[in-house]
Amino acid sequence: MKKKIHIFGAAGSGTSTLGAALSKELPHSHLDTDDFFWINKYTEQRAVHERSRLLKQDLSIYQNWILSGAVCGWGDNFKACFDLVIFLWIPQNVRLERLQQREVQRYGNDILPGGRKYNQSKAFLEWASLYDEAGMEVRSKKLHEHWMTDLVCPILKIEGDYSVQERMDIVLNYLSSN
Repeated sequence: MKKKIHIFGAAGSGTSTLGAALSKELPHSHLDTDDFFWINKYTEQRAVHERSRLLKQDLSIYQNWILSGAVCGWGDNFKACFDLVIFLWIPQNVRLERLQQREVQRYGNDILPGGRKYNQSKAFLEWASLYDEAGMEVRSKKLHEHWMTDLVCPILKIEGDYSVQERMDIVLNYLSSN
């Protein structure tokens, strides 16, 4: 059994959702990088050394864990910890629609023009839309693919618009056969 699993992909690809669902099926605790990256969710970032320290501290508590979300660029020192990395990719149009819906659920009318979260939401969605085509200068598919090149653990790529259950089945089948 893989004890230390990292799930990552673009914003809106479902890493947190899959991590939480798998932690209900496996004897693993679920941790999400957003909890280490942000002081105040989506507005104030922690310093790199502080988020790394907190993540290291929490990972050491659990024997089996699933870490969802990307650590590219700030948590590269954790690469050697992973027993399995799962990379998620979904078509851009599906992912951006999910993100738009999530913004509406989180902030409601505040993301409409003139709302107090309008500029923040607009900037976030513009940033997220860069993922599939951007280079190494931003969080992108190209950056993620490069990041995976020197991993020493197995990589399971799940690419396509699958339901959470379908993704769980893929991972659980992989784990049972490896």
